[in-house]
Amino acid sequence: MMEPIRGGYMSVTLGGVPHRIYVEEAGEGIPLLCLHTAGSDTRQWRGLLNDASVTRHFRCITFDLPWHGKSSPPDGWWKEEYKLTTASYVEAILGVSDALGLNKPIVMGCSIGGRVVLELAAAHGARLGGVIGLQSSSHVDPYYDTQWTHRPDVHGGEVCAGIVSGLMAPQSPEAERWETLWHYMQGGPGVFRGDLHFYKAEGDLRDRLAKIDTAQCPVWLLTGEYDYSCSPEATQETARHIPGSQVEIMTRLGHFPMSENYAHFAEFLQPVLERIRAAR
Repeated sequence: MMEPIRGGYMSVTLGGVPHRIYVEEAGEGIPLLCLHTAGSDTRQWRGLLNDASVTRHFRCITFDLPWHGKSSPPDGWWKEEYKLTTASYVEAILGVSDALGLNKPIVMGCSIGGRVVLELAAAHGARLGGVIGLQSSSHVDPYYDTQWTHRPDVHGGEVCAGIVSGLMAPQSPEAERWETLWHYMQGGPGVFRGDLHFYKAEGDLRDRLAKIDTAQCPVWLLTGEYDYSCSPEATQETARHIPGSQVEIMTRLGHFPMSENYAHFAEFLQPVLERIRAAR
């Protein structure tokens, strides 16, 4: 039986250059725009897109960032090194949202997506219905040499998967953990490292948190207890600088809650979605 997921391509101009962006969606109702993690793609949201209890009330949308998954790099990509920045990330998210005609979408992102939703809330909160940050913190101190993720003498996909494998909870189902790692093994050369330019270097948002008005743009932060990249302590520290934000530490989950154990993650997500529905 076919899954109820609709997929297709759209043209979005980013940085003055046309991009062919792959988009998937399921459901109807309140727009819920979902952002994948560094080096991965929309497949991480397969559980959400197939969850009828969510899609009954929400139009769930996810897209592959340029260079990721089914979204090709722009023409001339071989002439430059890919590096994700705060500005280019925000432009891509808003560009897709505008192209789809979304009205006050809820934006939910994980890892780099959980970071960038803080910038969206700070700079574009009036355009949003709220943000949900998974594994969200305003910065992270580097704890490994990112050069290992793209070297001629190292298998890039396997080393990227190796780096993130320890970030998942041991209780997460084996099949879902390994599928999450498979997505990393398939990433384009240098793409994970390029995303980490935003996550570990350029995208420090500590000085942006004071600009977030949760009365205008509600903020929910959900972090798995087994994550040592964005630790529970880092999320709680971020929340302390965002008055009115709501934070919960999710038991038995790690850095990829929506893909490593969706059924358990849904237990934490559903109450947030219910509050969003009630507010609408």
